[in-house]
Amino acid sequence: MGQISLRAVTIAGATPLFRNLDLVIAGGDRVGLVAGNGGGKSTLLRCMAGAGEPTAGQIVRSRGLRVALVEQDMPSSLLDLSLEEAVRRAIPAPERAATAWRVDLVLDEFATPAELRTQPVRTLSGGWQRFALLARAWIADPELLLLDEPTNHLDLAKIRLLEDWLTSPLRGVPMVVASHDRRFLDRVTNRTLFLRPEDSRLYAHPYGTARRLLADDDAAAAARLDRDAREVARLRRSAGELRNVGINSRSDAAQKKSMQMAARADALERSLRPPERLRAADIRLASRDTHARVLLAADDVTVRAPDGRALFRTGKLELRQGDRAVLLGPNGAGKSQFVALVRRAAGGEAAAGLRVQPSVVLGYLDQQMSQLDGGGSPHDLLAATSRLGDQRITSLLAGAGFPVDRQRQPVGRLSPGQRARLGLLALRLAEPNFFVLDEPTNHLDIPGREQLETEILAQGATALVVSHDRSFVAAIGSRWLRIERGRLVELDEPPSDDG
Repeated sequence: MGQISLRAVTIAGATPLFRNLDLVIAGGDRVGLVAGNGGGKSTLLRCMAGAGEPTAGQIVRSRGLRVALVEQDMPSSLLDLSLEEAVRRAIPAPERAATAWRVDLVLDEFATPAELRTQPVRTLSGGWQRFALLARAWIADPELLLLDEPTNHLDLAKIRLLEDWLTSPLRGVPMVVASHDRRFLDRVTNRTLFLRPEDSRLYAHPYGTARRLLADDDAAAAARLDRDAREVARLRRSAGELRNVGINSRSDAAQKKSMQMAARADALERSLRPPERLRAADIRLASRDTHARVLLAADDVTVRAPDGRALFRTGKLELRQGDRAVLLGPNGAGKSQFVALVRRAAGGEAAAGLRVQPSVVLGYLDQQMSQLDGGGSPHDLLAATSRLGDQRITSLLAGAGFPVDRQRQPVGRLSPGQRARLGLLALRLAEPNFFVLDEPTNHLDIPGREQLETEILAQGATALVVSHDRSFVAAIGSRWLRIERGRLVELDEPPSDDG
C-alpha cells in the first residue's frame, strides 16, 4: 500500500488559502477535508491527484501510486456515452477488452438498475451521474481515492448506500473526502483536517469529535492570547516606569532594564495571533407576521411530473403557522414538483385541492437559484427587488461575502456558493411569512448551513423544506413528511441513519 506526503504545501490565490501544510496519508486513513467555500479544498485535491501544482511546497507520492479523483461535475466528453461505456472508458485502453466484465460488477455495487446502464449519461439524474463518476474511479483500481463533495445530488437512500460502500472492509484504500455534509463526514472518516490560512489543524477523529476538539483548542488559544496581551501591557508599564526612574536618577542600569522589558514586550506582541475560525458570510433572514392559523391546506392533491404522470397524493395536509415541515423522499418522487405547485398556488394560479392563504408572502428558494436573473448583477437584482439605496445595497452585499468589485458582475458568473448567498440575501429582503426552500443548503459550507439553521429557528419561521442534509433536517424540522409508495406519510421523528 502506497502513501502520499504533503510537505510545507501552500496554495494561494489573491491571498494564501492555506500555507505550510504537512500531512501523510497512508493505509486505513479516511481524511475529512473541511474548509469554507473558496478555502482551497478542490484545489488541494487536484494537486494531490497530480492535476495541478501547489504554490509552494512538495507533494510526494509513492512510486507508481494510482490516484483517482472524483470531481463534482461530469466531463462533457462523457455525456453522450452510455453509462456502461462511460465507466468502461476509465479502464486503460490496453486492458479494456480483457477486463470489460468488471463494469457490471462495479455498477452492481451501486445497485444500478439494468435499464439505466444503456442510457446516455446526459439523461441520468445528478445522483446517478455522481455514481457514474464513483464507478469510473473505482474501476481504475486506485490506491488513493479523492472525493470532492460526493453527496451532491444524492437523496438519503443513495447517501446511505455511498456511506456503506465507502466504509466496507473491501474499500481498504486510503481516501480524502471534501464535504459540507456533517453527518456523512462522521460516518465515513476517521481523521479530520481543517484547512485554515495560517493554522490548519489535523485531528485523529471524525468531524463531530474533531470540531469539538478544535473549539476547545481555539478557546485555549484565545485564553493564551488574552493572557499574553495582558503580559505585554504589564511589561510596557514596567518598562515605562523603569525608564522614568533611570532618567530621574541617571541610572544606566534602570534604563537598560527598561529597554530589555520593552524588547520582550515587542517580541511577545509580534507572536500574538487570534485563533482562526470557520467563518460564514452574513446569512440572516427576516419575516413578517400573519394572523392566519393555517397557511397551506391540501385536500388529497395529486402531484404530477411535467409529462403528466401521477407521482403521489398528499392526502389531507395542513401546514400551520410555526410549522417547519421537511419533505423527504427519493429523487424523482415528486418533492420539487410539490414545491413548485405550492409556489404557483401562492402566486394566484388555481390548483385543485390546494389552498394557500391570501395573506401569505412566499419566500422561495430552489436548487438552481432560478429566481436569480443570470444577466443582471447582484447589485441590479437587489435594486430591482427592494427600495434600498445604493449605499445600503453595497453594504448588504459586502456582508454577504461579495467584495465591491464583484457586486456588478453578471449573476451568471457567480460560483454556486455565491449564488446561494445571494439568493438567501434576496429572501431576507422579501420578509416572507412562509418559507418554501428546495435544497437550501446546496453549495453552502458548514458555517453557512449552521447559520441558516440558527436563523430559521430564531425567526420562528413557517417553512416547507426539501433537504437531504440530515444534520440540517434534525436541527430545524418540527414535522417530517415522507413520500412512500405514491402517498405522503407523516413521520413521528426525523429519519434515522438506518431508516
